[in-house]
Amino acid sequence: MRDYILRRLLLLIPVLLGISLCVFFVMQLVPGDVVSGILGIEQTPELRAMWEAKLGLDKPTIAQYFTWIGKILRLDFGESFRTGAPVFPEILRRFRITAELTLLACFFSLVIALPLGILSALKHNRPADKIVRVLALLGVSVPTFASATLVILLLSKLFNYFTPVKYVDPLENLGGNLEIMILPAFIMGMAMAGSVMRMTRSSILEVLRQDYIKAVRAKGAPERVTIFRHALRNGCIPIITLVGMQMGSLLGGMVVIEQIFSIPGLGQFVLTGITQRDYPVVQGSVLFIAFIYVMINLLVDVLYTYVDPRIQYD
Repeated sequence: MRDYILRRLLLLIPVLLGISLCVFFVMQLVPGDVVSGILGIEQTPELRAMWEAKLGLDKPTIAQYFTWIGKILRLDFGESFRTGAPVFPEILRRFRITAELTLLACFFSLVIALPLGILSALKHNRPADKIVRVLALLGVSVPTFASATLVILLLSKLFNYFTPVKYVDPLENLGGNLEIMILPAFIMGMAMAGSVMRMTRSSILEVLRQDYIKAVRAKGAPERVTIFRHALRNGCIPIITLVGMQMGSLLGGMVVIEQIFSIPGLGQFVLTGITQRDYPVVQGSVLFIAFIYVMINLLVDVLYTYVDPRIQYD
């Protein structure tokens, strides 16, 4: 296992290098430039040349890339073109907010999806199964921005409730923090629950058809033991895979939900960086999200061996 983890960590190097190349050169293709945004109508050739030299934009693109990647290797993500503040501490601060939102969304997703997915498998082709399948289809099909907007509208019109717009740190006020985070996390969790529900249903159905499940039932084991100790454990590998992929997608895809609910997470940070052509912010954030995504995939692979001892890595 140790050798496998070491090999996977070494594979991070070419993966992150490829991602860094993509994000750097894609940012160069974005229309407009940060210097024009900073100077505005006061732009003159002299001022422009001064700012380009100050920001390092007067060098060839290849030279800019190697300068940036050299700093990244020293965990120096550079400074924001707009504020001049170091990017890496801000990424960590924003990531903590996005991670909290992601974990809450995964919690709601599993609480909703696992029981309903198991119920759907046990009531195969019965009314309960059909209802769960419709709910799963709705969760997969309805965009989060649409459901979020609809929920905010209904709460404001029917209950005169307006979601808070100022973020509160959980260490300062846990209740105030949960009031802000619960609703967007529940909406994201519902969207994620659709896929997890369908995967749970199909995995449990497949396991229930296996001979060893028939043998367990023939021995007189209670149905609860049959489902949770045998069927769910042996059918949870694809579920774990999907949840891991969904967690990575949520970390990188919180832009819309954070913008709607005014949550100052990493997604909103990246969006602001894109609109302001703040290259260090966007490049550093995307590279950091990619690193976290790869680490989640590694964690999922390691988790397989604890769920199913038959899986071993050489």
